[in-house]
Amino acid sequence: MTASPMAETTKTETETGAGSRRAPLILRNRAFAAVWLGQVLTQAAVRMFQVGVCWWIVAHAVDDARGLASGLFMAACTLPAVALAPVVAAAVARFAHRSVLRTAAALAGGTAGALALWAYGGDLPLATVYAAGLALATCQAFFDPCLTTSVPELVDDADIETATGFELSTQSLAGLGGALLGALTVDRAGVAGLAAGCAAAYLGAALLVASARFRTVAPDAGADASAPSGRRTLRRILGELPYVRRILICFTAANLFTTAVFVVIPLYTRSVLAGGGGTVALLEASLGTGALVGAFTGSRVPGRPTVAGAYCLGLMALALALPGLVAHRPVIAGCLAVAGWCAGAVSVRFVALFQRLVPAADKPGFFAVMQAVLGASLPVASLVFGFAGDFLSPRTLCLVQGVGLVPAACALALLRSPAPAPAAAEPAGGER
Repeated sequence: MTASPMAETTKTETETGAGSRRAPLILRNRAFAAVWLGQVLTQAAVRMFQVGVCWWIVAHAVDDARGLASGLFMAACTLPAVALAPVVAAAVARFAHRSVLRTAAALAGGTAGALALWAYGGDLPLATVYAAGLALATCQAFFDPCLTTSVPELVDDADIETATGFELSTQSLAGLGGALLGALTVDRAGVAGLAAGCAAAYLGAALLVASARFRTVAPDAGADASAPSGRRTLRRILGELPYVRRILICFTAANLFTTAVFVVIPLYTRSVLAGGGGTVALLEASLGTGALVGAFTGSRVPGRPTVAGAYCLGLMALALALPGLVAHRPVIAGCLAVAGWCAGAVSVRFVALFQRLVPAADKPGFFAVMQAVLGASLPVASLVFGFAGDFLSPRTLCLVQGVGLVPAACALALLRSPAPAPAAAEPAGGER
């Protein structure tokens, strides 16, 4: 008597699962590996461009009002994610995700290449660099939420949290690689070399995404087939997720102070440390290294996400405030590494939680909303801290950052988890 097909299938799945557990996700899933490497390249490119241009503005291009000029540039780089959230959500929901990712990367590569040719040809107007930063940020505003939404099309359900860790680690890798290269490239090759490097990274990402195969994900079994598809507004999505909405509000408030570090670092380097591009690279790399470690270790932080997040924000407040009291390069680098670790750990815990709590049909809209809500504070922080940097010392700005994080940490700690759902609806691997 032959073995039943079900038994053979179970045996095969068991052997395959055992073998796959022995290999990291990016080694046993080529499609995810290709898209993940593409994200590494795009985020590294945009981060390298932002760090490099900020340093170019502070050290080479502007003599007066350096803080305002660099803050205005960072604000321009963060506006698209906020202003285009409805457009991004509609595009991600309507078009094939691979097409959206490939097109965004290719357009960014063309923009950076055109800027490189202009810079090689002669003097580069400051307004042109601002416009290029806005265009690159617009492409990234489509790329990031689309990739987050497409994770279930690339990995199995059991690998979602692992894939989320890898995906979030790209921001850390980008912060590390892009920060190391940005200021140094500007000092040695100018904006032309910076833009050429970014163009190569974007075009490489477009090729990687084009080589990946995405699979079709079946709709949720519990979804109402009669419900109209794609008609839920962004406001309604958040309105039906009050717990998630409160978390996003807390982090939006925290971002007003955490993201100001990207404006403060160049000002601190020039005014307090009297350093150059190498010092900027060191400090940015410290922040990126810490975030990278946090992305891979965040799932091990004990406690509920809100409690763990509150402790991390409190630790980050201390790390960002200490450079306002102690102006020694190794101490500052260590503080930024700690702050980066807190940011990376918090991101993994909460994005993995959102992947489980948000219905699949709402994910395109939700992740666009998440990017917009969290990003809404970025242009404000860039302008406020940039403008304040022309009147206050960078050490004072560091203290303001630390103090400003304390209320957000307290509000997050006071959040109560939602009432437990029925056992049948409880997502596996949910909130811990």
